[in-house]
Amino acid sequence: MVLLAKGIIVFWPIENKSNTFDKSMIHFDAIFLVDDDPINNLINKRLLKKMNFSENIYEFLEAEQALENIAQIPSDSSIMVFLDINMPVMNGWEFLNQYLEKFQNRKDKIVILSSSIDYQDRQRAFDYEVVSGFLEKPLTLDKINLQIQKYLK
Repeated sequence: MVLLAKGIIVFWPIENKSNTFDKSMIHFDAIFLVDDDPINNLINKRLLKKMNFSENIYEFLEAEQALENIAQIPSDSSIMVFLDINMPVMNGWEFLNQYLEKFQNRKDKIVILSSSIDYQDRQRAFDYEVVSGFLEKPLTLDKINLQIQKYLK
């Protein structure tokens, strides 16, 4: 709401009830941050800790390490993966292909988190059924909230 008071514009935040949800309804056994940039991982881990969706947030600088660790987690566990596309050794697309080969029965949520603004990357991401979202870096609390709302639907 915008109020005019003696020529001054004041912005009054309005709570949008349609964008609120009970965060206690969401819990993941683990959250994986797969990005070759350790600073991005550190910042994203702090943001996700604030959201309290999991006590277990793991950072991986290499996609292959993340795949190896997913293999160690029971298939009935819930994992959310935030995956960068552009990484050395194994990129995000290769990760997705190997994930689908190795973990056909898992029901994890994978969100692409990339600095790419290429529309083709976004289209390609959603060609993978396992991809539940595509977010542009940097990750923010608002972007996390929007992604979780999609998850709830």
